[in-house]
Amino acid sequence: MDQKYAGSLTAAARWFGVIAVPAGLALAFLWAGGCFSPDRVTQNRLMGELHNAGSYGHGFRRAHAKGVCVSGWFDASGDAAHLSRAEVFREQHVPVIGRFALGVGQPYAPDNAATTVRSMALRFMPRDAPEWRTGMNDPPVLPLRDAHDVADFFASQQIDPATGKPNPSRTTTFGATHPWLKSAAEENAHRVISSGFADDTFHSLDSFILVTADGSKMAVRWAMVPMQPVEPTTGKARDHDYLFRKLIGDIHEHPLQWRLMVTVAGAHDVINDPSQIWARDDRMVDAGTLTLASIESEDGGPCTGITFDPLILPPGIEPSGDPILQVRSAAYMRSFLLRSGEKRGPSAVTPSLIQSSESKKS
Repeated sequence: MDQKYAGSLTAAARWFGVIAVPAGLALAFLWAGGCFSPDRVTQNRLMGELHNAGSYGHGFRRAHAKGVCVSGWFDASGDAAHLSRAEVFREQHVPVIGRFALGVGQPYAPDNAATTVRSMALRFMPRDAPEWRTGMNDPPVLPLRDAHDVADFFASQQIDPATGKPNPSRTTTFGATHPWLKSAAEENAHRVISSGFADDTFHSLDSFILVTADGSKMAVRWAMVPMQPVEPTTGKARDHDYLFRKLIGDIHEHPLQWRLMVTVAGAHDVINDPSQIWARDDRMVDAGTLTLASIESEDGGPCTGITFDPLILPPGIEPSGDPILQVRSAAYMRSFLLRSGEKRGPSAVTPSLIQSSESKKS
């Protein structure tokens, strides 16, 4: 009797061992999907809200869907080497692959200089050192504080089937229920909007921690500031893709350059909230010059398969406690996984568009 009982226990233990791992994985996936916490902001929830806000999908990025690939290099000035042990601040002529895009979920949306966010995303590839990826936008501050702000914002942009546009009352309600974001929204509303990508400034928005060789740490934000003369936009769209046509023409005429300006947080700056504006007199360091010399369509271009995850950082640069960094990283990865399994159509900025612009310049 005892032997039979012991044998039954052994068999049960073996059976439990067989099912425990897959069961645990299943529970983990259910938890990640938010099945046990419906108010939790998950990757699937963000993707769903982006879809409801008009994101196109079908093989394209869920946000910033309309874009183009660029390539060039970064030359460090050496002035930021005392702030961080990252090789990118010391090494000369670091190869760079990048992407310019519009902050829309539709890859065929018409260009709009006055209202559409522009982005610059970069992948720095130092020799014999870990790479660094960064995604920047042209508004100087992010009017979102955490994951729930992000989810609420996307929900407010849900497309109304009757009009094909977001319901203005939802946007108004979002502003009224998130008063802590008012100052950031006003800061962005009063910024000077440049004529195109080439003369625009692109901001990290989130803060990061630079680590020196001796382990000292300091919080920073950074921006790519154009060396091309800045011209305010006229606000008039010349054609459907005119911002990209202008960028193609500019980069075919001569390489475009930006200075990487690192802003060191002051004593009263809020580090872990990207909606907070930093002091105007914070110390700034010129870390080096970005040069972009070539441009290609995303149809086969070098940036197409890259996820510009802001948490891909080299030694010497660490994430701050800013919660938006985790949101961005998770959303980018989920978007990448979704689009990798989908059939993708041609980009709005086609190879022939780039070639025809190059022929006109030559």
